[in-house]
Amino acid sequence: MGLQIFRDATVTTVDCIDVPLFANRADALGRASGELLPAPLESEIRRIYERSPLYGARFPLHEEPLQWGCYREIPALSKQEIVERGHTAFFDDYRLVERGLQEKRFEYESTSGTTAGPMTVIMEEGWWDAQTRRAYRAHPLLAPFADKPHRKCVLAPVGCSSNLCPYEDHPFPHRYFDGTVYLNLSSDPFVFPESEWDRIVVELQAVQPDILEGEPVYLSLLARAARKRGVSVPSIKVVILTYGKASLQHSQRVAEVFPAPQVDLYGSTEAGYLFVGEAFKDDSRVIDENAFVELAPWRGAADVFQIYVTTRGREAMPLLRYYTGDIVRRMPTGGFRLLGRERDLFFREDGAVVSASEIDAAIPAEFRCWHHSLVQTGESRWDFHYVADDTAPESLAGRIAEVLGGRTRVNAFRRRSITPAASGKFSLLKPL
Repeated sequence: MGLQIFRDATVTTVDCIDVPLFANRADALGRASGELLPAPLESEIRRIYERSPLYGARFPLHEEPLQWGCYREIPALSKQEIVERGHTAFFDDYRLVERGLQEKRFEYESTSGTTAGPMTVIMEEGWWDAQTRRAYRAHPLLAPFADKPHRKCVLAPVGCSSNLCPYEDHPFPHRYFDGTVYLNLSSDPFVFPESEWDRIVVELQAVQPDILEGEPVYLSLLARAARKRGVSVPSIKVVILTYGKASLQHSQRVAEVFPAPQVDLYGSTEAGYLFVGEAFKDDSRVIDENAFVELAPWRGAADVFQIYVTTRGREAMPLLRYYTGDIVRRMPTGGFRLLGRERDLFFREDGAVVSASEIDAAIPAEFRCWHHSLVQTGESRWDFHYVADDTAPESLAGRIAEVLGGRTRVNAFRRRSITPAASGKFSLLKPL
């Protein structure tokens, strides 16, 4: 196979060297020279080795210029390994980090990690804000807000959106930081009492944000609450769908109440923001200044890849060939579609990949819901749970069964609520 890199989202063959594919634009990745890595990629790898003792202990590097063969031998880093080794393994002397946390030179967040335990993420002060600005600059709808003051409201799981304690009632001023208001105080929007929605809607009206950002289910239910109260917020110029996978139903319900362009911003607590694009336009691109994103073919599916992330310019806990657990599809237009977590994808008997996008396409146009989740309960049985004002059309279950293939049977259940995971996030597709 020839040396292939993405050059403005098209694959270019350079010569006869077997190398990984990257989703970055060619000018960000740098030009490869024969068997040698592009200079920007090699420089970042060596900086990561200098900053963190973890990588040298796993796989020592030689001083000669790096070749692709050596790059391939660097073992991928997983969430499981980070949890097992502990975040302290990234640092020579963790006492300096502890002192930095006390002096506010470092920050920490906790993310869901794995079933074995949560993952602690250490970041240098200002890193999250800086990579957020770079993410904004990478998309024309967000770029006008990257370097000037603006107002933003965030509605998402508490553990994702801030360090606010979900067991304390923080008054409005204590949830306002540098123009951003964190609206919620707990991590299950289905159990918010009406008085809580009253407060959230009033604060949204009071702030008059330029940007509304949130987990798609939370924003869908916010749209329901605002519609019920006859409220509009004309100040909103952009809606950011992030923190979780959005369905087309979420997008449509939000757009009906908050009719602003929607941006899909994908990332994670530990890796930062990685892809940005207009929601449901299949035009997501890597945020080149934030990371190098390697594409590994996945289970023989055409144009479907696992992603391995190497962060750029990060001081604390830099990631090298980090497997996020997410799967992307390269679209004919050159952009990418985020299919979701590997564990949330289903393979039909004919080998086709079924993601939330395929379920979106199967849902009848006349169906409207606030949230839904498709759960596999047996080898050929699935349950479609949905929260809606009206009962789903009879054709819904059959259309979804057709997408899943085989002798699949789907039963649809209308619910008052759907319970999130412990992290406060929701899954649209849950195979066995």
